[in-house]
Amino acid sequence: MSLDVTLEQVSVHFGSHPALIDITLELEAGKIYGLLGRNGAGKTTLLSLLASYMEPTAGRVRIGGHPPFEHVETMAQVSFVYETNYSEESEKVNGMLKVAERYRPYFDRAYAEELVRLFGLPTDVPMKKLSSGMQSALNAVIGLASRTPVTIFDEVYRGMDAPTREIFYKQLLEDHANHPRTIILSTHLVSEMDYLFEDVVILHKGRMLLKEPIDQLLERGASITGAVTDVDEFVRGMKVLNVQQLGSTKAAMVYGEIDEARRRAAANKGLDIGPVPLQDLFIHLTGEGGSHEVQSEL
Repeated sequence: MSLDVTLEQVSVHFGSHPALIDITLELEAGKIYGLLGRNGAGKTTLLSLLASYMEPTAGRVRIGGHPPFEHVETMAQVSFVYETNYSEESEKVNGMLKVAERYRPYFDRAYAEELVRLFGLPTDVPMKKLSSGMQSALNAVIGLASRTPVTIFDEVYRGMDAPTREIFYKQLLEDHANHPRTIILSTHLVSEMDYLFEDVVILHKGRMLLKEPIDQLLERGASITGAVTDVDEFVRGMKVLNVQQLGSTKAAMVYGEIDEARRRAAANKGLDIGPVPLQDLFIHLTGEGGSHEVQSEL
């Protein structure tokens, strides 16, 4: 089971500070979304709205057609998994699973116990004595095993080492394939997690920058490499995100459609057109000071 998520002209203000500004967004049910943004972009505020932690200052939030805030049935359909302070928690892993099972209607205890084994979590140690990586892994276990129609992971990998993160990613993909739901992954590890995303949502300074299928977004970024004068001529009039030059060779990262005719023209000039990783696109699309400028003169 999965639910769609819609926000219509949503704004959130904390006093005079605007955290979100006129956000209109639709997340179709059953997809895995990557939510990206620099620090302070408004990601956690957006996720807190979906998790019923707050109401918007203006606009409407709907999950499965219902406003989530103080709507008991809808609140039970959403899991918000984030870094938790367990420094005072004396409960053990099994006890934490029992609590999750009690409050999550779709919780799969057998799957949770399988994940505990995969992550190598000790079941007889108080939470406060577990390493930060093990605490993060338990949060991931609860988020995956809850199988809520809307599942949010906000930087849940913090503290995990690389092998543990790989287990999490593998289990997320496999369990989503078997039990589809709407999953939102908020992360700064863009280069490591981009293969998980079906759609990408980017926030910038509280506003929506874009929401697109990842394959379409990546098709709009390209790296043009070749002789300086040929590259300069090819990219004139395009959005140039970044330029690097070494001797007589130049590489220009551009953002925009390159049709087949232009690709043939590039090949005839000996230019190489390569892909641009999502992380590089994200960095330059959210950069300061003219990263979106159209380059007419080089």
